[in-house]
Amino acid sequence: MTGGWTSSDSGLKISNKSSIFPPLGLEYLAASLEKAGHEVKIIDVGIENISHQQLRKIVTSSDAVGISVEIDTYPFVKEISDTINEIDPDIPQILGGSNCYYIKQKTLTDIPNADICCYGEGEQTIVDLAKFLKGDKKLSDINGIYYKENNHIKSGKTLKFIKDLDTIPFPSRHLVEKNEYGKFMNAYPFKKKFTTLISSRGCPFKCRFCARLSNVIPNYGYRERSAENVVKEIEEISGKYRSAMIVDDNFLVNVKRAHKICDMLIERKNEVDLLVMGARVDTATRELYTKMKKAGFRYLGFGIESGNQDVLDYYNKNITLKQVRKAVNLASELGFLLSATFILGSPIETRQHIENTINFACSLPLDVAFFGGLLYQMGSDMWAEAVNNRLISEDEEMVPAIKERNLGNFTEKEIQEFTKEAFRRFYVRPVFLLSRVYRAFERRDYGLVTRGFHYMTGI
Repeated sequence: MTGGWTSSDSGLKISNKSSIFPPLGLEYLAASLEKAGHEVKIIDVGIENISHQQLRKIVTSSDAVGISVEIDTYPFVKEISDTINEIDPDIPQILGGSNCYYIKQKTLTDIPNADICCYGEGEQTIVDLAKFLKGDKKLSDINGIYYKENNHIKSGKTLKFIKDLDTIPFPSRHLVEKNEYGKFMNAYPFKKKFTTLISSRGCPFKCRFCARLSNVIPNYGYRERSAENVVKEIEEISGKYRSAMIVDDNFLVNVKRAHKICDMLIERKNEVDLLVMGARVDTATRELYTKMKKAGFRYLGFGIESGNQDVLDYYNKNITLKQVRKAVNLASELGFLLSATFILGSPIETRQHIENTINFACSLPLDVAFFGGLLYQMGSDMWAEAVNNRLISEDEEMVPAIKERNLGNFTEKEIQEFTKEAFRRFYVRPVFLLSRVYRAFERRDYGLVTRGFHYMTGI
C-alpha cells in the first residue's frame, strides 16, 4: 500500500501527494511473493479512491498489510495505520520505504500500530516474513528488519544485499495496470500506457546534498543488471506499455553497458519510448546519444544543479559548466526532450550566484526546468555535517537551507521568491514560447500549446 489519506465524515480523503509513477518497489515485492505462491494486492491511494468500506473488505480478507512510508508521507501513513488498526487490531502491519532506511527502528515508535519495519532490499525479506506468518520462520532469523516483541523493539539478522540483480523477478505490473500513470508535466505527455523500470541500484558518485543509502547502510554499493536482463524486461512490457521511465540514480554509469543495451534494442526494433530520469552530463558523446535515439530513447533528465562552477565544486558534482552545455546542446540537436534540476541557496551562494543559475538555465535548450531550494536531507553528507555542528538535530529528517536556521545566506521567504522568479523567467520567454509552438507542429500534438499555456499560467 502506498500514498496517504486523511479521515473524513464521507470516508477517506486523498492526500495532496498524488502518484505520477507506479509503485515500482511494491511491484518488486509483489513479484517475489507471487513467485513464492502468495496472493497480493497493491493499493495506491495516491491515485485510487478507497472508501472505508473498501478498506475494511481489503483488511479483513488479508493476512497482513504492508505500507510504504517516505519522509514526506509519514503523517499520512500514521493515519492509514491507525485506521487499519481500528478495523483489525490484530492484523500485522509491515512498514518499508525510505523512512525505514534512514531512521530504522524509530519508525516503529513514530507509527505505534506497526509491528515490523524492513530497512533493506525487501524481495527476500518479504518472502521470509510470509514464512513467519505461516509459522515457518522466526522474526529473529529474518535479515534486515526491526520488530516489536513484548513492548520492546528488537532486530533481526544483519541486512543482506542482493548481489545478482538478474535473479530478481520482473515487477508485478499487472497489479496496478488499471491506474493511469505518467502525467509527467502537463505540457509534455508521453505515449500511453506508461510504466517505470530500474536497471541498477545505488550510485557510485558522492554529491554532498544527496541522501545516499550508502551513508546509512554499511556496504550498500552500486550494482547493475545485465544488458540482456534489462532488454528482456523491455521486450516483456512492449505491446502493453508504450512509454517507460528508467528511474536509476544514473543510467549511464556504465557507458559500455548502455551501448550494449542500445545495440540489442536496435536489433530487436524496440517500439517502447524510453525516458531516462538520471543522466550525468560527463558521459555525453555523439556516438552514444545517436545510438540511444535510434534505440528508442526520447527523454533525458539531467541533474545540473547550478550555473556556478564553485557551487558545483562545493556540491562535489565532479562536472563542469562546459560539460553541461555540451551535453544539453548535443541532446537537443539530436531531438531529445530534455529536463534539468537546479538547486538554489547553497551555504556559499550570494544573490549573484542565484542570478547566474537562472541565466544559465535560460541559456540552455531545455524543455523542462525544475528549481527548488536546497534541503539538508537525512543521509546526505551536508546533513551529517550540520548535525555534527549542532545546527540540525538527529531527529530532523529534512531541513531547508535557510538563514533562520544558520544553514544558508537567505531567508525562507527569499528562497521562495528566488524560486518563483526562476520559474517565471525560464518559462515566460519569447524563445521558449516559440519553441513550444514548434514542438507542437513537429510532433503534430497541438494540445501541447494549450497544455503548456495552462502549466505556465499555474507557474
